[in-house]
Amino acid sequence: LKQHQSSVTMYAGICTRSVRSAKPAAAAVVRAIAATSSKSSMAWRSYSQQSRRLLTSALLQTRRHHRGIATIVGKGKPGTSDFKMETVENESGKQISAWHDIPLFCEGEGLNMVVEIPKYTKAKMEINTKLELNPIVQDTKKGVLRDYHGPIFWNYGALPQTWEDPNEKGGEEVGYCCGDNDPLDVVEIGSEILPMGSIQRVKPLGVLAMIDSGELDWKVLAISLEDPLASDLNDVADIKRLLPNTIAGIREWFRWYKTPDGKPLNTFGYDEIVQDAAFTQEVILHTHQSWKGLIQGEREPGENWIGFNKP
Repeated sequence: LKQHQSSVTMYAGICTRSVRSAKPAAAAVVRAIAATSSKSSMAWRSYSQQSRRLLTSALLQTRRHHRGIATIVGKGKPGTSDFKMETVENESGKQISAWHDIPLFCEGEGLNMVVEIPKYTKAKMEINTKLELNPIVQDTKKGVLRDYHGPIFWNYGALPQTWEDPNEKGGEEVGYCCGDNDPLDVVEIGSEILPMGSIQRVKPLGVLAMIDSGELDWKVLAISLEDPLASDLNDVADIKRLLPNTIAGIREWFRWYKTPDGKPLNTFGYDEIVQDAAFTQEVILHTHQSWKGLIQGEREPGENWIGFNKP
């Protein structure tokens, strides 16, 4: 990839209109190419226009946003229906959307994860895709706050600026199921308890195709870049080697967690096999593209709040 750094720098300079920012911008593009293609020696010009637009969009978002752009703050009393966590832009102090305004791609390495449910807790917190500015709230059922029947053993959250389109049908490997109409879920497998509402840089390692009530609900397995094992974990094989039984534990937890409510076991596509890091990147980029179609009015939003872009 380094042999193409100069040509990418020139392209990035055109995008950013700044020679000073062109080199780091080029590095971001090169990293994005490396993450999205096994043919890493292929020149930038050989990528399709669609791939160039996608990567350039991610690049420009990265320049505008960074990990410290926003703080997610709680309002109200936890454990009540009044409690919510709002995302506030640090520079302006204005409330922004945890789903639409926090960038998917970090400045440098990794992706942003919004932590909804810290490990060892039970309150089913989630980014509400229907409420204005998408705060994190506790899910309800028939007016009653929802808790898991037992604690979750990993940090759980979402990848902003992704969307599983409920009108897009998957292939035979996932039973031709459509998306669940939510951002991509993330299961962070590190050793630390990550605070609810924190924005964490994570590295995706694999993905599990859960099928819940006839809907495809991808679960991305990731590791915080601050975790001591982050440099050693790069793919599914590394999880199996360094954290044995973790994958089986995640799969079985999500298979069974709804059964106390009288619901059937969840199932999994791809013969229940966690797909590797390269496949995971494809899923992430595809759902990012779906999200872009959503906010640009190219896809049906339904009841989702999409802010100023809403038709």
